Amino acid sequence: MRRTVTLSALAAVLAALAAGSALAAGSAPEPAADRKQQRGTLLDRVPDRGVLRVCTTGDYRPFSHLDPKTGAYTGIDIAMAGDLAKSLDAKPAFVATTWAKLVDDLAAGRCDVGMGGVSVTLARARKASFSEPYLTDGKTPIVRCEDKAKYQTLEDIDRPGVRVIVNPGGTNEQFARAHIKRATLTVHPDNTTIFDEIIAGRADVMMTDASETRYQSAIHPELCAVHPDKPFSFAEKAYVLPRGDAQFREYVDQWVQLATHDGTYKKYEDEWMR
Repeated sequence: MRRTVTLSALAAVLAALAAGSALAAGSAPEPAADRKQQRGTLLDRVPDRGVLRVCTTGDYRPFSHLDPKTGAYTGIDIAMAGDLAKSLDAKPAFVATTWAKLVDDLAAGRCDVGMGGVSVTLARARKASFSEPYLTDGKTPIVRCEDKAKYQTLEDIDRPGVRVIVNPGGTNEQFARAHIKRATLTVHPDNTTIFDEIIAGRADVMMTDASETRYQSAIHPELCAVHPDKPFSFAEKAYVLPRGDAQFREYVDQWVQLATHDGTYKKYEDEWMR
């Protein structure tokens, strides 16, 4: 009887030691919820949570606009965000950011993708990845229509007495500071009202993406885009993605490729640019 008890006790001890070793090695079964949390790629995590978190500035029509009264976002890239989320069996949730903080917010994990007319730059590419580009663009002037002939070149614009206005924190400000040395440069904090400054005569020129000048001149008859088909610079717009997640980037690349060739992007663009 004593020998039977001793063997049973020994078996129990060995079983306990084996279980402890398995836990230490990380080989013990995990709850399903924990396994979901640990799935590495956003290609898995977004469908698991059912939400695609989208960082966007909300101040850059036609790509992203936040209505301050309703809190609703609209724009070409807002519609595209909904399309991307749907393809992942998820819904979009928009995370407010600024041009100066967009890439940092993405890198900090506050969102899964940045969308809203974001230009590809090497500075941004040091902190984030970019999808396949969906639009070719570049900086060009927008002015009062009666002044269109006066501001055809950078030399025409960068003269004493010319008032250049720009929004802060993004590629518009970078371009203006690189090229404006003699004209007066004013940073206007609100990109949603900056074009009113030109209409009211408090500024003469803004240099921004040709796509934005086309849109703003369409909704403001007083304003004219200056040679938007031949901008001063070359740029591409793409969606901003976290570094190190190759599977999610490949998926978004494929989605962009399809959306720009099957009429999806053009449908959303036509709704805003007509």
